[in-house]
Amino acid sequence: MEAEDSRTDRSPITDEWPGLDLAMAYAVQDETLRRRLARGERLVGVKLGLTSRAKQERMKISSPLTAWLTDAMVLPTGAPVPRDRLIHPRAEPEIVFVMRSPLAGPGVTASAALAAVGSVCGGLEIIDSRYRDFRFTLPDVVADNASSGFFVTGPVAVPTAALDLALEACLLELNGQVVDSATGAAVQGHPAEALALAANDLGRRGLAIEPGWIVLTGGMTDAVPVPAGAVLAAHFTHLGSVFLP
Repeated sequence: MEAEDSRTDRSPITDEWPGLDLAMAYAVQDETLRRRLARGERLVGVKLGLTSRAKQERMKISSPLTAWLTDAMVLPTGAPVPRDRLIHPRAEPEIVFVMRSPLAGPGVTASAALAAVGSVCGGLEIIDSRYRDFRFTLPDVVADNASSGFFVTGPVAVPTAALDLALEACLLELNGQVVDSATGAAVQGHPAEALALAANDLGRRGLAIEPGWIVLTGGMTDAVPVPAGAVLAAHFTHLGSVFLP
């Protein structure tokens, strides 16, 4: 949190403490959430990280992870990327769920997860690792709240039954040029699988996904560096377009 607040990157925790494991990393993540809430932030949902094969291969990590979202991470529609609060931002398009019903694991299936969703929309997440050069192990990034930064959701929200989310395609543009593309199948085969994974992961920790929460299901493409002055756009087949000036 000190690195985040001062916009100063640091070496991975495991460089100094190689014994950091996933259980302790999630305990660190939960403690940072407690401190965020204590300073006035409000819990609004969860995010998944490293759910796509592209991200896993890039970061040399094979397992997805979960992390927390607060209202301080929400970008209003039309707001620019707040570079003065970030170290080295990268952008990735996401399929976003808004929950209608609670979802508690373990044992949650993709179909059960999808049945608990109220609506789905497109989104753009700006991630920002606190680790120098985005170099980290899985416990490092879990402790860092999955490189959380900011996110914005699009104007189109539809029921999940209206779409085949595995086939929902997205084009990611940077300054008007397409730099990557993917479909929802890039996210664990189907975004509902990522949602079930999050519910089951939280369930093992005695936690649940609550009604009204936002769930970012993970980057569909690899994360793209965002240079100063860049204009970002994610164009979805049925979920409209999301822009970050």
